Amino acid sequence: MNITFYKYEGTGNDFIMIDNRDKSFPKKNSILVNKLCDRHFGIGADGLILLENHPQSDFKMVYYNADGKEGTMCGNGARCIVAFANKLDVISNNTTFNAIDGLHHATIKNNLVSLQMIDVHKVEVYENFVFANTGSPHHVQLVKNVENYDVFTNGRKLRNEYGEAGSNINFVQQIDNTSFKVRTYERGVEDETLACGTGVTAVAIAMHKTNKTNSNNIKLAVLGGELEVAFTIENTCYKNVFLKGPATFVFKGIIEI
Repeated sequence: MNITFYKYEGTGNDFIMIDNRDKSFPKKNSILVNKLCDRHFGIGADGLILLENHPQSDFKMVYYNADGKEGTMCGNGARCIVAFANKLDVISNNTTFNAIDGLHHATIKNNLVSLQMIDVHKVEVYENFVFANTGSPHHVQLVKNVENYDVFTNGRKLRNEYGEAGSNINFVQQIDNTSFKVRTYERGVEDETLACGTGVTAVAIAMHKTNKTNSNNIKLAVLGGELEVAFTIENTCYKNVFLKGPATFVFKGIIEI
């Protein structure tokens, strides 16, 4: 069986995209998904995303982590699937689509995708870190000299402290009042990635919640580039949360499985 795939990346967070509107992809085959995402024996990616039909929206996003398991929300993956849907002429410049955490609105212009994330009602502040769920669970921790920080070792340790399901771990350094550097260890990938969309969203909200910034439009420098997060605040709830950044087509191919 031959499968046509497309490779996309959003600030270095890379994904295999497959048009599964004909339902031909073997969705239950987690071993296959893991193999396709393998950087040595497959195509190589942080995750695999299926674009499917949905009765109440433009399309449905089904996301798999690189380990082959269906994952929670992926912000950069969602931005990339908007660009993919635009390339396939499924959408024009505006869209509403369904993901695992519900409906999302997004716009695309000149390869820049602005994606509305879920409202964040609860932000847990602890002595040395903040925890928030922005579609996926995120631990946010300030560190000094994040560029030289051992993200893999410390990220894996903290990830496992959240039990078998684990959490994504974000290490942050403040640049100024409106910008931060972020490095993320992602569960499911079980390694550091060049960017994490739900991660930088959690970082922006955490930094605002702990008064590290009074801005509601924050720039996040990641290893793969720069992302932007904007939001409004109603009482203690973060609403109208938007993640903005590039989503780029890399190449198209056919693989036999």
